[in-house]
Amino acid sequence: MTDVSLGMPQLPAPDYPADVRARLEADAKEVIARYPDSRSALLPLLHLVQSEEGHVTRTGVRFCAERLGLTTAEVTAVSTFYTMYRRKPSGDYQVGVCTNTLCAVMGGDAIFEELKEHLGVGNGETTEDGAVTLEHIECNAACDFAPVVMVNWEFFDNQTPDSAKRLVDDLRAGRTVEPTRGAPLCTYKETARMLAGFPDERPGAVEATGGAGPASLVGLRLAKGEAAPGHGADHVIAPRATADRPSDEPPSGSPTEQAPSGHPSSHDAPQETSASDSHHPAGHADEEGE
Repeated sequence: MTDVSLGMPQLPAPDYPADVRARLEADAKEVIARYPDSRSALLPLLHLVQSEEGHVTRTGVRFCAERLGLTTAEVTAVSTFYTMYRRKPSGDYQVGVCTNTLCAVMGGDAIFEELKEHLGVGNGETTEDGAVTLEHIECNAACDFAPVVMVNWEFFDNQTPDSAKRLVDDLRAGRTVEPTRGAPLCTYKETARMLAGFPDERPGAVEATGGAGPASLVGLRLAKGEAAPGHGADHVIAPRATADRPSDEPPSGSPTEQAPSGHPSSHDAPQETSASDSHHPAGHADEEGE
């Protein structure tokens, strides 16, 4: 075999031990059976082989290719595109610090810099004991808990540099660490197997729930016409206007009905065109064509 990029001979990928291969083949068969087109099983199969060795190895790439009738080049192209697939050996715990805008300004950048110094590693690097791999990550849709740190994709909310350092110290010492919400913490390999689509059989994992915070749910409450948190019943938002609303009623988009003055959404409450632009009034739907 020849490495096309370097023009040098390349040794064939080693195979899995017989017992490991038999187990992975049984798991792969179950995964592939979920899809009408076997190629669609590539992403979960990559998680499956990653759960075996902690990263996607050449052996894992060849295994996926053989199971799906693909070339190793096709499998490699996918495994190197998505950041959730590791390309090299890493730690048991992937510690990701969100450095997107809100988390960054709330302290995420400071947490990341202090963790790099505290652990003696850079972005994407692993501690000498093989316990922790540190990296900065993109938004995880938990902005109301900023700044957020994730360990193997479990949430650790409202972190500070000191709490984050205690967290990684506990991980390295083997002490029990409880996420802020969601399922109990497990190793990266165990996480990869669950991402492949296999059930989490750990005690308490099924009952655990994540849940959004109050700030995340404000928009949903407003859409339902419920009172916003921290406001009285007089700040309930009325439903939007409908086409069959009588024409003599005041426009439902007017600030007095849609969102009382001082309401957190009064500045961007939905408004009908006739209320928001007097030079271009919009008639009712039943007036069109008259």
